[in-house]
Amino acid sequence: MLHLASRSPRRAELLARLGLEFGILDLDVPEVQGASEAASDYVRRVAREKAGAGLLKVMAVPAAVVLGADTEVILDGQVFGKPADAEAAVAMLRRLSGRTHDVLTAIALVSAGREAQAMALSKVTVEPLSDAMIARYLDTGEWRGKAGGYAIQGVFEAHVERLEGSHSGVMGLPLHETAGLLRGFGALP
Repeated sequence: MLHLASRSPRRAELLARLGLEFGILDLDVPEVQGASEAASDYVRRVAREKAGAGLLKVMAVPAAVVLGADTEVILDGQVFGKPADAEAAVAMLRRLSGRTHDVLTAIALVSAGREAQAMALSKVTVEPLSDAMIARYLDTGEWRGKAGGYAIQGVFEAHVERLEGSHSGVMGLPLHETAGLLRGFGALP
């Protein structure tokens, strides 16, 4: 049985688009980048740790397969995690304003005897944002719990001038790469 190691409703919604039944695992895996850890290594490690922690919870389930994912916004080599508060979200959005940034999503699929990973890189260009635009966006509350302080699948999409890569990857689960891993595990026809 497939399990999603994430509380993210958007990841669950995306995975459901593949037509698979799956369970959801509620985990608390620390997401702290090491001092000298490259952004891509960090994202891969966190996805793998989520999947591994999930597998430990369901080891007794025959043929358990666990999917873990991590998404981070990166600008000038700096990882923008989830803002702690509105002030942090404002600071992030001001830095993203009028610029192109990377969004990396790593996925890890693990079972008792196997592991595979994939990564999706997208480039997102945000239009120049005025303080009033940022304030209106913050009022929506969408920024809470979102890497970089925004959700591309919501109101913020109107501020995205260009997207190169995977829209579902920016949302948190790149479906093309996920489907490929699941096919490799025999979990998707």
